[in-house]
Amino acid sequence: MGARIGELMGLRARIRSGPSSRATEAQHAKGKLTARERLGLLFDDGEFTELEPFRRHRATGFGLEHKRHHTDGVVVGWGRVHGRPVFAYAHDFRVFGGALGEAHAEKIHKIMDMAADAGAPIVGLCDGAGARIQEGVTALAGYGGIFQRNVRSSGVIPQISVIMGPCAGGAAYSPALTDFVFMVRGTSQMFITGPDVVHAVTGERITQEELGGADTHAGTSGVAHFAYDDEETCLEEVRYLLSLLPANNRELPPGAPSSDPPERRTEALAELVPADPGRAYDMRQVIAELVDDGDWLEVHQAWARNVLCGLARLDGRVVGIVANQPAVLAGVLDIDASEKAARFVQLCDAFNIPIVTLVDVPGFLPGVDQEHGGIIRHGAKLLYAYCNATVPRVQVILRKAYGGAYIVMDSRSIGADVSLAWPVNEIAVMGAEGAANVVFRREIAAADDPELARKRYIEEYREQLMHPYYAAERGLVDDVIEPAETRARIIDALGVLRRKDGQLPRRKHGNQPQ
Repeated sequence: MGARIGELMGLRARIRSGPSSRATEAQHAKGKLTARERLGLLFDDGEFTELEPFRRHRATGFGLEHKRHHTDGVVVGWGRVHGRPVFAYAHDFRVFGGALGEAHAEKIHKIMDMAADAGAPIVGLCDGAGARIQEGVTALAGYGGIFQRNVRSSGVIPQISVIMGPCAGGAAYSPALTDFVFMVRGTSQMFITGPDVVHAVTGERITQEELGGADTHAGTSGVAHFAYDDEETCLEEVRYLLSLLPANNRELPPGAPSSDPPERRTEALAELVPADPGRAYDMRQVIAELVDDGDWLEVHQAWARNVLCGLARLDGRVVGIVANQPAVLAGVLDIDASEKAARFVQLCDAFNIPIVTLVDVPGFLPGVDQEHGGIIRHGAKLLYAYCNATVPRVQVILRKAYGGAYIVMDSRSIGADVSLAWPVNEIAVMGAEGAANVVFRREIAAADDPELARKRYIEEYREQLMHPYYAAERGLVDDVIEPAETRARIIDALGVLRRKDGQLPRRKHGNQPQ
């Protein structure tokens, strides 16, 4: 027995150290950690229970029978993050470049199934060269199994992909199916076809980083939700995100003690937000003033910046925040903003996270590109997401809310539970200037002084249809409040809605706009 135990300990040590010190040095030389080093940073105290460390492939041909490394290039198992169980798999680039083969895929399938059965989040640390070419269609079938499990677990358990190296070809679709994608600048890339193929087909020269780097996907394509400068910071932020998410769709997000009083008055808001609807301001400052200790995690910070989405706590309880950003494109909704907000609303609804919507929107962005790009279809996605959401929903109208964009930003008419407005709110089909030009165009044209007449009609329209209490008089706003009581009123509303039990019609699934 002693000899066998000694043999076991030696084999385990060799597996943990990896295929060779040279491969480890090469990984570090690229500014990347090994799979086990990454898992050590992800889990509490670096404690990780590994499954199938002795697994090896059984493929033959092309010399594979002589290269049968233990783990087969992926480390799978579970640990705890902030004391709660989390499952994970991590590609080991030192073994077959992290490429996926049959045994490799089966290990991932097993840990994904376990996560779904246990009702716990799963984190994928991706650093692989795609399908293992030598194993042919078997490797492709392995990806199919991963994709199917991604979809089956969507909205059931949180799924997080962390891109820490190459993720090319079919491998890129799994992260796209998960709830959140993290990337590391300079070392991670995602693309379907690489720069060489792009050059061969189009003649265009482009680097891997330009084609599919972290900043490209975080700011241009919207594939990545977060981008960081190093792996250590990236994994710390993954841990923070997990602290804001429930283990599964049957639980509420974890609460946390808060030293920020729920009744705290937000006096600074009256100074942060100009009364003039045409003046810009940074909605991030408003959010920081409202949430506990000014701390919130912004999602898709660099993409579609005219709308803000993020997770925060109010009185220690997690909320999702959707807000127009007047500092960028005046806060209009466009194609990308609609996509971004719709996806976030769906995520919050799936995982029982109440939604707070802060509204200051002049409308949808006009233009040929937007119309031809499908703004109707994409704007409908946000409308569908809100209408379909059954979690507690609170709307706060800070200043302007015009036209269809007002409806889409969680108005009472599409199901907001509570709608509050500041005393400078303007809710209308369009701004007073545009409305007067349409409604009174004949009178203005016939006036001796058209400009003076226009100003008079603008004022008349504003006084009759856009005064702060017009919507409240018709039950479309529940109360007009002073900015300083916004935090307390939101927390109070969410408190009474905490046990809300919204039900949707029985159906297989909806057919949402695409």
